[in-house]
Amino acid sequence: MRTRQINAPDAPAPQGGYTQALEVTHAKRLLYISGQVPESAQGVVPEDFRSQARLAWAHVIAQLTTAGMGVASLVKVTTFLASRQHALENSEIRQEVLGPHAPALTVVIAGIYDERWMLEIEAIAAD
Repeated sequence: MRTRQINAPDAPAPQGGYTQALEVTHAKRLLYISGQVPESAQGVVPEDFRSQARLAWAHVIAQLTTAGMGVASLVKVTTFLASRQHALENSEIRQEVLGPHAPALTVVIAGIYDERWMLEIEAIAAD
């Protein structure tokens, strides 16, 4: 698979570890990851945002790993936040998880299915 970052010069420059558009060519597989939530397999939901975000990202990475992929395979990530107050923490943790990898990205402030969850992360990966 090959990817090419596209950031149109007449659009705002991306801020915070993503690209405006990501072209994918020569991909053999696509993986659509449903919204991953901050709840453990035992039903435990951490109380603070950072722990919830790390847990949701751990679930994304677990899905990627099970499919034989890694974070470098992510081409699109959508994060749903229950509150705008977590935007900065969300960005920091995402950058911590992804490192220099910069997929296309959307963050939406929305009502989340379970009131205990402060975020949900869905993704598309390719290789």
